[in-house]
Amino acid sequence: MDQDSVTTYDRLMRAWENSKELTRDFEVYSKRVEEEDIKQVFKKFAEDEGLHASKLRSIIDRYKENLQG
Repeated sequence: MDQDSVTTYDRLMRAWENSKELTRDFEVYSKRVEEEDIKQVFKKFAEDEGLHASKLRSIIDRYKENLQG
């Protein structure tokens, strides 16, 4: 896809999908490491990224509503 044809909606969707994937990755990492301090870091990152994904989803929903008028 040409950079000029990438829309705001496309970027929001990509960011949301990336955040969801990172949330899952960090959650899995937190369950697979033995060191408690590192486990807690990954768990916190999963929570933080989950909040990012939720915020992006909310923005996407509002953006779509505005487009539909």
